[in-house]
Formats: sequence, C-alpha cells, structure tokens
Amino acid sequence: MKSWGFVSGVLGLLFANAAHADVAVTDFARHVQYVDASISPDGEYLAAVAVVKGRRVLSLVHLADKKGVNLNPREGDELSTLQWIGPDRLIYTLGKHVGGEVAPYATGELFTVKGDGTGAAILYGYRAGPKSTTATLIKGAEPDYGYGFVVSELRNDPDNALIGAIPYNGPGHSRSFDGAFSEGYKINLNTGSKQLVATSPLRDADFLADHAGHIRFAFARDNDQNYKVFYRDAEGGDWQSIYDEGKGGEKLIPLMFDRTNGSVYMNCAGANGVGGICRWDVKTRKSEPLWSAKVSSRASLIRTFDDQDAFAIRTYVGRPAVVLLDKTAPEANVLVSLMKQFPGEDIQITSASRDGKKVIFLASSDIDPGTYYLYDLAQKKISALLGRADWIKPAQMSMMEPISLKARDGIELHGFLTRPLGKEEAKNLPLVVVPHGGPYGIYDEWGYESEIQLLASRGYAVLQVNFRGSGGYGDAFQKAGYGQWGAKMQDDVTDATHWAIKEGIADSKRICIYGASYGGYSALQGAVKEPDLYKCAIGYAGIYDLRSWAKGSDVNNFQYGRNYVQMVLGNDEAVLWDRSPMAHLDALKARVMLVAGGADERVPATQAENLHNELSKRKVEHEWVYQRTEAHGFYDEAHTAELYTKLLAFLDKQIGASSNAGATQ
Repeated sequence: MKSWGFVSGVLGLLFANAAHADVAVTDFARHVQYVDASISPDGEYLAAVAVVKGRRVLSLVHLADKKGVNLNPREGDELSTLQWIGPDRLIYTLGKHVGGEVAPYATGELFTVKGDGTGAAILYGYRAGPKSTTATLIKGAEPDYGYGFVVSELRNDPDNALIGAIPYNGPGHSRSFDGAFSEGYKINLNTGSKQLVATSPLRDADFLADHAGHIRFAFARDNDQNYKVFYRDAEGGDWQSIYDEGKGGEKLIPLMFDRTNGSVYMNCAGANGVGGICRWDVKTRKSEPLWSAKVSSRASLIRTFDDQDAFAIRTYVGRPAVVLLDKTAPEANVLVSLMKQFPGEDIQITSASRDGKKVIFLASSDIDPGTYYLYDLAQKKISALLGRADWIKPAQMSMMEPISLKARDGIELHGFLTRPLGKEEAKNLPLVVVPHGGPYGIYDEWGYESEIQLLASRGYAVLQVNFRGSGGYGDAFQKAGYGQWGAKMQDDVTDATHWAIKEGIADSKRICIYGASYGGYSALQGAVKEPDLYKCAIGYAGIYDLRSWAKGSDVNNFQYGRNYVQMVLGNDEAVLWDRSPMAHLDALKARVMLVAGGADERVPATQAENLHNELSKRKVEHEWVYQRTEAHGFYDEAHTAELYTKLLAFLDKQIGASSNAGATQ
C-alpha cells in the first residue's frame, strides 16, 4: 500500500517472509489478469477486461482461431465496462483509476468497436464530434457534456441502441454538483446521431427498458436519500410514481422485464421483510414474491441465454447458492451440470451466444480467484480460457467459514472466519479482526480475497463481521447503523471479537484489528474504546476525526453527499468528536500502524497525518507508512507489496511467532 522507497531493506523483509511461507507476498500484491469476460451474441468473439501492466484494457479474441487484439485506452484512461450491443459489436466505457478502488471512475464517454477490433470510435462524450483529436470520429457525432450509460440494445435494430445520459450542463444541473435530469436517447451506432426518447422525472436516474426498446422505468435516490421509482406505459406518456421510500409503501426496485413484457422482476421486501425478488404485473400493478430471504437479502437474477428472461435467482446466504425459477429450462440443466462438474466452486454464467450454443462462465471460490471457461454445448466441451490469477494455487489457500452470532442487544450478526491452512481445528490462534469499509451498503462476502489469504498464509486467523449498517441483510439492518459510528456498529465488532475468544478460536492476548477507510476508523476506534482487547491496531486510509472529515472529504462537494453524511453521522460536533479516535488517545494501549496516501480525496491524508503528529508529540511509538502518489488505497503493485511486508512484520512482532506464543490443537 504505502511506500517511501522499495529499497534493499524492504526486499530483505520480502525474502525473509517468503522463506516462512509457500506463497510470496508479491503474489498477493499482484493485480488479477482479467476482470470480466463476455461472448458476442453471434458466438464468434470474446471480449475481456484485461489488466496489462496495471492498466485495464479491452482484449478481443476470435474464438475460432484464438487470434486477438488489445485496445489500449488513451494515456491516463482505463477500460471501465463493456457490453455487447449487437451480434458482433460492443459499447465500452473508459475511466480513471483512483487509488485502490476496485474499478476506474468512468469519464462518462461511450465508445463502440467491432468484435474483430475494427470500427473503434467514440459515440458519446465531450471528446466526440468534429473537433476531437483524441479518438476516431463518427460523422455526425457532436460533443456531449454529460455522463453516458447503456440502457439496452435494440435486438431487431442492430444499427441503433438505447443509451442514457446525465447532462453536466443541462436543465436542472447546478454548480454544486447536485445532478441533472437523466435523458434517454436512441443512438445510431454508425453515425452517432441521437433522438431523445425519454426525460427522467428524477435527477441522476437509471433507466430500464422493455424488450421492445421502450424506456419504462426511471429510478434513483433523491438528495434526501429516499429511493424513488417511476413508471410509464410502453406508449410513453406521463411518469407515475410506484415507490417512494420517503412515503413508505411496498419497496419495489426494477431489475428486468420478462420475455412477454407483461411483468417485471423487482427487488422487494419479501415475505419476511428482509428482502426478496418479486414479480410485478404491468396491468394490475401488483406484485407477488418469487423468493423471500430469511437472513440475507443479497440476490440477483440469472438470465436466460437469449437475455429475454430469468430462469434462476442467485443468493448469498453464507456461500452463494441458486434457486431455480424454471427447473425445466435448458439453462437450468446447463447450470446444474456445471455445478456438478466443479464441486466446491461458485459457478457464474457471465454470458451466452444468442442461440444458446456457447456459454462463458466463471468458476471461483474462497480459495480460487477463478477461471473463465467456454462451454460449447454442441460439442459438449469445456475449455479454459482466462485465468484471473493463475499464480495463486488453491491448495495453498485457506477456506472461509460462514459464521453467525448474537450481538449484545440480540441482533443477529453474520460474517466469516478464515483459519490458517492445516489449522482448521486449532485453538488459541492469533487473530486479526478486519472490519470492512463503506460502511453502509457494503458487506463482506464469501470468495477469494488477497488480503485475507495473505494474513492466513502467515498463521493468523481472520475474522470478518457484517456489523449493523452493512448491506445485504435488509433495509432495517442497514438503517440500524445510521448514527452509530463508534457506538453500536463498533460494539458489533467488539462482540464478534469476544465470540471468537469464547469459542476458543482466538488467543485473547494475541488479537489485532486492521481495516481500511471506515475499517481504518473502526480499527483505531476499537483500540481506544476497548483498550484491553486489541494488542495492535492498523488504520489504512482511515478517518480519525469525524468533525474535520465531514467537512473536508470530496463527499462534501455536492448536496447529495452532504445530506448523506448528515443522515449517517449527524451534525452534533460534540458527539462527532466524542466518537473520534483522536479524542481518546489517553486510553490507547495498543500498538499502532498508520497507512495513508497523499493523493487521497475521499479521506484526505491529513486525517492520518494529524494522528501521526499527535502520537509523535505524545512520544507514542508507532509505524508510519506514507506514499505521496497513492490515493484511497494503494494500487501500485510494488507499493502494495511493501505495505504487506511491513504489515506482516508489525503483526509478527505484536501477536505472531515473535510474540513468543503459539496455538494449540
């Protein structure tokens, strides 16, 4: 993560750690090679988001002869998303990578290219049009100052597509970045000319179209954080509200139309109020539940190969699972067959040719970053295509175990425990508690995570808990975390730590807490709130003074963000200060490590610098890792490897082998 020079001393630590483990630190610091892979509707081409020298590029492959080409974005840009929009044509977006964020921040431009790499051009964006000197031009395209996104292909009209756009300088847009009313266009993929077909009643709204190419839904959160959904008939006409979170009523968020266009799959509250998937009838405007969550509301539709309907629901209760909506569907037989052939793996069908004869799927797990495969149904042949991280060997990784426990007030909490390989039954292990960032709407889930595996590979048990405020467990669970920074949210992390001690998993004298962003806040807050619980605390891009962060983050640049911060934090400065780690350093007993990036705008480095200076002033010994060029999380592989090396050395000194204690079987 952070670096002040990848010099001989750091290299020495790298080699020293490698000598004690089968997997080198540098392997955990490497970027995955492929982020996404999708087959063209005609079944001839594969498009993938490839990572080349740290940059995401578009990789196109002709499946018949395996010949391909990489399209490198302009300097400073990276591939963000891709979507096939015709038999052999796709639209892709570019973005700029900011720190350790999972995906680049999109520039708002839309580009098109054929599956063979020809015809690359800019469709929509500020660099389109006759004055552009940075991209291939489409005659007739004009510069557009806005954020573009794909709404839908027009299946029977391969020369056109539906896109949405949020103008930067259009009606309703203000200088305080408060958004603008989204517009829907039918755009010609050959000329770039476009026709306005819809204007949203909401700012910054997403659209959903039916399979006939009519935009029927607009949905978004308003500046008061209330989710709203509007609907109109296929013939157009006035928008009508069908869900307004601020006014109550049945929660309905559209996902896709069924193949008849007569009903819509919706995220809904479900029969248990925790979440579910419902079917909403267009004529009666009534819904019926198809699946209702009991614990976790996280679910997504698995589409038919022709992309016109859904045949199953993918759920996430601990480990991913599948609920079949149509057991007789050919797609169901294919999915069940693949699951049997890859036992223990999570199978995700990412795309299929329109005739359903070729399928791309990802097989991955908690110990396997995953591989993209091609399943040729006609030949009944499965071929490995792209390994996401082939240098990671599943046999050397540690399994994640779903857990559940009760918080002190009786609320049910869920999370994961990862124990070192070969120590699945061991007791009194050194434990690292890792609260996730976000914090709201974000959640830890079952799957491969490099940092978790890094820690487990060095002999540490790792505990992750989805504290209240996390997403995926219903609206009530998430909203229960509002206003609870440093209070009940922190108590949940504490209760999970005590659970691990009570279960005999953790050695109570060898526990550290480590997190990034909100997790960094939670790590230091845990250290001052529970001074006898944690031996050390590592804050990475963390918030340590809630008062100053609420005013100094980039979230404060627009009204939506200001309202959000007020909703989840409040504006009582006395309370904010009392719940800040900086306010309680007198209680600190844990050893501290701070990690910060100088280019961080989400959590400015001054948060860590001020804590670093205060600890130095108090003559409190601590580790300080700072990298001027990194942002909200380190992205450079060398910086990340250096940080991991320092992190492991710090943990080893506090709770590892150097702490003169050991686990018992």
